Amino acid sequence: MSELAPLIADLALILICAGVMTLIFKKLKQPLVLGYIVAGFIASPHFSLTPSVIDTASIHVWSDIGVIFLLFALGLEFSFKKIVKAGGPAIITTLTIIAGMIFLGFMVGSAFGWSKMDALFLGGMICMSSTAIIYKAFEDMGLSKKKFASLVMSVLILEDILAVVLMVVLSTIAVSSSFEGGELLGSILKLVFFLVLWVVVGIYLVPLFLKKTRKLMNDETLLVVSLALCFLMVVVAVKTGFSAAFGAFIMGSILAETLDAEHIEHLVKPVKDLFGAVFFVSVGMMVDPAMIAQYWLPILIITLTVVIGQPLFAMAGMLLSGQSLRTAVQSGCSLSQIGEFSFIIATLGVSLGVTSDFLYPIVVAVSVVTIFLTPYMIRLADPLYAFADKHLPGGVKNFLDHYSASAEPRSSKDSLWRQYLGALVKTILIYGILCVAVCILGFSALLPLAQHWLPAPWANMATAVIVLLAMAPFLRAIMIKKNKSQEFRQLWEADNANHAPLIASIVVRLLIAGGFVFYVLARLFHFSVLLILLLVIGAVVYMLLSSRNRKFAARLESTFLTNMRAREMRAEYLGEKKPEYASDLLDKDMHLADFTVPAEVEWAGAELRELNLGQRYGVHVVSILRGRKRINIPKATDRIFPQDRIQVIGSDTGLETFGAALNRLSDSLPDNYAEGEMVLRRLPLDQHTPFTGKALKDSGLRNKYHCLVVGIEKPDGSLHTPNAAAPLEAGDTIWLVGEHKDLEALLV
Repeated sequence: MSELAPLIADLALILICAGVMTLIFKKLKQPLVLGYIVAGFIASPHFSLTPSVIDTASIHVWSDIGVIFLLFALGLEFSFKKIVKAGGPAIITTLTIIAGMIFLGFMVGSAFGWSKMDALFLGGMICMSSTAIIYKAFEDMGLSKKKFASLVMSVLILEDILAVVLMVVLSTIAVSSSFEGGELLGSILKLVFFLVLWVVVGIYLVPLFLKKTRKLMNDETLLVVSLALCFLMVVVAVKTGFSAAFGAFIMGSILAETLDAEHIEHLVKPVKDLFGAVFFVSVGMMVDPAMIAQYWLPILIITLTVVIGQPLFAMAGMLLSGQSLRTAVQSGCSLSQIGEFSFIIATLGVSLGVTSDFLYPIVVAVSVVTIFLTPYMIRLADPLYAFADKHLPGGVKNFLDHYSASAEPRSSKDSLWRQYLGALVKTILIYGILCVAVCILGFSALLPLAQHWLPAPWANMATAVIVLLAMAPFLRAIMIKKNKSQEFRQLWEADNANHAPLIASIVVRLLIAGGFVFYVLARLFHFSVLLILLLVIGAVVYMLLSSRNRKFAARLESTFLTNMRAREMRAEYLGEKKPEYASDLLDKDMHLADFTVPAEVEWAGAELRELNLGQRYGVHVVSILRGRKRINIPKATDRIFPQDRIQVIGSDTGLETFGAALNRLSDSLPDNYAEGEMVLRRLPLDQHTPFTGKALKDSGLRNKYHCLVVGIEKPDGSLHTPNAAAPLEAGDTIWLVGEHKDLEALLV
């Protein structure tokens, strides 16, 4: 008799326990994460009343896969544009919470006499709130539409992003077993380099690959290809010294910018749910009641640290960013727990072997307690605000009100300089990293290959030409991008004193581009410095003047920007999102509004020139959306049909008048609507009937009398379908449908 493999038996036990617990916790309206943890405890050797998992090592492998899928799914929900949309308040609050809680956790761990690594990982575990728990609490309590709720969700998005970065930093510190600032700075720079490189290259190549293969993709192939890309990036990330979870998150965030993002997310969700459940069950297997009883005091103190520290730092961050006291208190009380990322960071510490055995169950216990307290902490916000508002000194309240009112963004010459310099830094950073990547690839892979096939001078020359040509579009972007931008022109025209620094910015970028060329030539050739400088000048001039290089650089950038904005452009095309220019209209007291043309509107089907909406209502149609078809800037001869969605530009008064006209027309009924009643009548034919002997198409019943023959009854009682070419015969009875008045006129 064959025996069942331990891995399969363990998986059966885990899923049975998880299934039962999820049903119970669903019935109790508690977070499913807690159910998985309880299931893990029941399946662990610490619970003697049920069978226990045999092969724990294999389960840990599966839980590692669960972490990969969790981070991959998180990346699919993430968009790089969300960081920009989150705004200053979310960024300031997130950084305040993370920095404050890491410091607080480190101090608490050190106070217990734990090792520096335990204390540092404790700080990392307690600095991240639970996105899933807070989102569910907001939904259940009907708070998801509140202003503070949107701010909290923005903070959680940034926390999820920074949690991935924190995992990389903690891994680096754990491997080096030191806190040296130089090594840490080097690790952060390495992280930024690979992050920008992978994202830029990925957003350029992956959407193109999916577009070229879209006709070959069904659900099965798209799922397999997506997971293949995920695990490919996992392998690449591990090979370059980062964690597997980081690679999964990066690939998920790249796929999030593609048109297939929602489809991929839908396909991956069941797989993510399965392996995510295995991961959280493995977390529960680490819970040791004896160890929790032994470390009850640290659990209590760390729980108080989270419940008090998280809200306080969140409130401080919100107040610092200019939010009102009420918003700060509501946001702070919402961010009062730790969740799934705490388990992931705890798992990281265990897998690296740098944290003690007691730390994992302590963090799990703290997480369970704080998750249960979350709804009560959210409800505490209003009483806490009322208490603070009543007891705070008047001077403090006036200062907070004044600070909140003065925190509005300012539009000035300084902000224009910030926009210009920020765009320059971003340009130099992105294209500079691409140039560095080309150099690394050229010297590490291309040069050895060329030296194997060509003599030394020719190998170096071939490498130099290929590397410089590959860098040419990136170096050209560094040199001339933003030289004709709106910010540059406004600064140039605003003040003559701006000319010198603007020219200096161009010179600096020319020197940076020339520096890359100089490095490549100096690395490959032993020419004199003067000769290399002449070659550098020649190469720079070629890159600036070459029309081929200019067109290629423009095509690269256009493709990248198109891929980056593909989802937004599709949403705009389908009318699911207003175009970007809509916000610019507000400064001119103009608005873009959507209207659906009612089926009853009298002018449906008319040409725009006949409607003359500009003269009648002061509005102008800029787009017509008809199903999945969009007509931008319609011509005067284009028609508007019922159920069309039209995007209209106009003032508040004009749009209100136009909307009222649409509603008035759609709600009205004609006074003679009763005359349009449709009836069915029988008309016997004899020799004297004018239709007898005529073909149905020539009888005039439809065109002259507006009646429809729906059947012809023969003398034997059989009913036949009308034939337009067959003559009507005496003795037939025709069945007619039409309006009452038309049939009466015919039958008289």
